[in-house]
Amino acid sequence: MGMGTSTFVIRWINLLTMLLAVAVVIFGVWMSTHNDGCRRSLTFPVIALGGFIFLISIIGFLGACKRSVALLWIYLVVLLIVLIAILVFTVLAFIVTNNGSGHTNPGIKYKEYKLNDYSSWFLKELNNTDNWKRLKSCLVKSEQCKKLSKKYKTVKQLKSAELSPIEAGCCRPPSECGYPAVNASYYDMSFHSTSSNKDCKLYKNMRTIKCYNCDSCKAGVAQYMKTEWRLVAIFNVILFVVLSMVYFVGCCARRNAANYRSKA
Repeated sequence: MGMGTSTFVIRWINLLTMLLAVAVVIFGVWMSTHNDGCRRSLTFPVIALGGFIFLISIIGFLGACKRSVALLWIYLVVLLIVLIAILVFTVLAFIVTNNGSGHTNPGIKYKEYKLNDYSSWFLKELNNTDNWKRLKSCLVKSEQCKKLSKKYKTVKQLKSAELSPIEAGCCRPPSECGYPAVNASYYDMSFHSTSSNKDCKLYKNMRTIKCYNCDSCKAGVAQYMKTEWRLVAIFNVILFVVLSMVYFVGCCARRNAANYRSKA
């Protein structure tokens, strides 16, 4: 690749990523002003990511503009580290999310989930008291369970609905408990359950309790996280391919800059 072409491409790519970084930082600042504590917990990682993208883009942009071999070397080294990190994270994400799936039950359309089906990493994180206390607080604030009675007016509609993993695991007792549903968010607790599942005793109709302490709720969160991680992993594969192409162009720009300096 010619010197003019490689430096032109690197300049424009990094200019675009600088604009993207600014947008990411602005989004992070907006999150910090949001009243939802669950979203605020993501503020620092988002702002840090934006700042990191901006820094590496500045180095690449200046290196291409000034044909600085030193700056382009730094840019390539950092970019290589990013590529390795993306590759490692993607492989781990696919390994961690390899286990776990829903179970079908007669009479209901949605699936139910069991915590022991998921990887040991999920079990460790979700069984950690502090982690679950924070996650449970976010689940209660989201009021997903409260919205069920508005979405599904009858028990028949509830049974034929495709509930999300969190709705199925956190908002209702497991089917094996046998509690008759009065409506989408209320169950007849006077029924004597013969199931040995400890979740049957943990479920309450109270809005702040429901099945938030149940293993079925943790399993629902694990399934949600698994789906999200899979999407992130697929995005990372695409990002890895794109950044590999950028790295190749950057190598050409560094080599051409070195040739330019040696001839000057």
